[in-house]
Amino acid sequence: MAPRPAIGFFRSKAALRVLLVILALAALVVIRDNELAGSLGSRAQTFVTIFLSIFIEAVPFLLAGSIVSGLLEVYVSNHTLYRFVPRHPAAAALVGGGLGLIFPVCECGVVPVTRRLYLKGLPISMGIAFMLAAPVINPIVLASTYAAFGWGPILYGRVILSFLIASMIGFLFHFADPADILRPDQLASSDHHHHHDHSHDHADAKGVNRFWKALSIGGDDFFDMGRYLIAGSMLAAAMQTLIPQPFLLALGAGSATSIFTMMMLAFVLSVCSTVDSFLALAFVNSFPPAAILAFLVFGPMVDIKSSLMFLGVFKRRVVLYLILLPLMATLMITVYLNLNVSW
Repeated sequence: MAPRPAIGFFRSKAALRVLLVILALAALVVIRDNELAGSLGSRAQTFVTIFLSIFIEAVPFLLAGSIVSGLLEVYVSNHTLYRFVPRHPAAAALVGGGLGLIFPVCECGVVPVTRRLYLKGLPISMGIAFMLAAPVINPIVLASTYAAFGWGPILYGRVILSFLIASMIGFLFHFADPADILRPDQLASSDHHHHHDHSHDHADAKGVNRFWKALSIGGDDFFDMGRYLIAGSMLAAAMQTLIPQPFLLALGAGSATSIFTMMMLAFVLSVCSTVDSFLALAFVNSFPPAAILAFLVFGPMVDIKSSLMFLGVFKRRVVLYLILLPLMATLMITVYLNLNVSW
């Protein structure tokens, strides 16, 4: 009886592929010899170019995060992890916010690492703080931000705000029931690991065998999370293709609208945190410093591709909270800075 759902699933996927191919062929027939064909072809080319740029930029970091995930599963026991987990929820959230200094991963690689840490019993608050803060609080991003803006309020503000917002949100999730936060399969695995340490299963393998076991686990995580990355990259490319950026930039005149516009740009563009500083540098003459700061704080925490990747770990309602809470916190703080701080 067990294989039937899988068969139905693959049949439905195959049917969906066939339907998409038929629709694509029909669209080609309809627009052939149409005066809009050139415009549609240009948009399609733009979509493909943007999609590939986002996907190719993100894949290495997802692969790196997946490999780290596999290494954690094989070489780090639950007992070792528990030794370094603070018992106080506030301390756990603060430590989680700084874990990026140990695991330097961007928003693509941090999700599989967080999922693996949850499977080993990491507290919910600590994992969420790590997931939101690590894309900024890591040496690579700090170096790229310094290269773009030097020592100054943008660098300091990015680090401090990212750490505080991520830690605060992580602490809030401490009061929620894990059953209401994690996906059922994730929760079941987490509970299973919590009550019985299976790290000895990997310890039985020696030397090279353990390393290949880690790579195998990392490969599984890569392909599992890769589907969310592909979907997120396609959605981000579609929004960039369909929504003209001059329209968004026209909203950047007001104190609040300029900040909100830059946050929406960060969400739509879905640029990796390792290079987003140089993109933000292009807007320095058009937007106030607080808006640039909002771009650099909110974007690494939440963008289209990472939001979809969250679905591999958390329930849908929680993913919505993980989008809205950083958005509201970043918006309120940066609007206050824009109105009250002389840059």
